[in-house]
Amino acid sequence: MSITNEKKKDLTARFGKSETDTGSSAVQIAVLTERIRALSDHLQSNEKDHASRRGLLRLIGKRRRLQNYLHQRQPEKYAQLIKDLELRR
Repeated sequence: MSITNEKKKDLTARFGKSETDTGSSAVQIAVLTERIRALSDHLQSNEKDHASRRGLLRLIGKRRRLQNYLHQRQPEKYAQLIKDLELRR
């Protein structure tokens, strides 16, 4: 259900300002998106795992708040991030 360190480093390199930039909103959104996708796959096969479902909803809420923040501060970066992560279709 969690993502590997290699995947997290890849996302940091791709969306961050540098290799060690783990705190920027774009990187946090990208990491949360990967965690959400992994957890969604888990819940497809484990429908009665209500604790994980609650955790998923919390992650979605946290990602949404970070997206709102990024949209207010840097709308062009927000638009590019949404496009790169394929969040809206």
